[in-house]
Amino acid sequence: MTLAASTHAQSPRRSQRAEMMQMVGDTKIEVMYIRPVARGRALFGALVPYGRIWTPSADSAMRLSFSTDVQIDGQPLKAGSYSVWAIPDSTHWTVIFNKDASAFHLRHRDSEDVLRLTAKVDSLPSVETLTLTFPLVDGRKAVMQFQWGTTAVSLAIDAPER
Repeated sequence: MTLAASTHAQSPRRSQRAEMMQMVGDTKIEVMYIRPVARGRALFGALVPYGRIWTPSADSAMRLSFSTDVQIDGQPLKAGSYSVWAIPDSTHWTVIFNKDASAFHLRHRDSEDVLRLTAKVDSLPSVETLTLTFPLVDGRKAVMQFQWGTTAVSLAIDAPER
C-alpha cells in the first residue's frame, strides 16, 4: 500500500506548468500558467460557465509580465506583472488584468483590476490543452491568443517605441 501511494504521489500532474517569453519590439512579455487539459469535457458554457469569472490556468492564476508600458487593444497598461482573468461568453470574453500577480485561481478581487477589455470569440480546430500563443509578432505589434477547445480569443498588443 505504501509503495502504491508513493508511486501515485510521484506521477506527473495532469495539468502542466508552462512558461514562455516573447519579445515585442523592446518589450519582454513573460507568461506563466498551468495548462488544463480538456480530456473530452465540454468546456465553455459547461466546465467554464458563461458569465462567471475564471482564470485561463489551473491552481494559480495566469501571470503576464510586461517590461515596458504597452497598449492592449488600444488601452494603456503599465509595465509590471498581472494576473489574467476572463468572463467568458459564447460571442465575447471580458479579459481582465489584475495587479495581484500571484493570485490563487479562485481568488479574484475586482478592486485590484487595472484593465478590462472585451474580446471577440473566434473558432478554430480543437486544441486539447489550454494554450496562450503569439500567432503574429511584427516589430512592435503582436497578437496574443488564448486557445482551448474550439475557442480562440485574441488581443492586440502594441509596444510603443521608447
